[in-house]
Amino acid sequence: MTVPGAEKKISAGICGILIGALGIHKFILGYSTEGVIMLLASILTCGIAAPIMGIIGLVEGILYITKEDQEFIDTYINNKRGWF
Repeated sequence: MTVPGAEKKISAGICGILIGALGIHKFILGYSTEGVIMLLASILTCGIAAPIMGIIGLVEGILYITKEDQEFIDTYINNKRGWF
């Protein structure tokens, strides 16, 4: 039985791991401000900050996927924890 909202866990996790520097995983979870920050940091620095944003995305993607469904919902959907 899946918990409502848990379907975002896998898609946000995979996007965080593969294209985390662009902040797409933040947009999937509804964190527009954090997503824009990551996207602009990667683009406006001509890619200099992209590796840093990519590492952040990788870590967050792994965290999303490894959490239990209910813990993911409580942390990222209900409590709106934007970073890590």
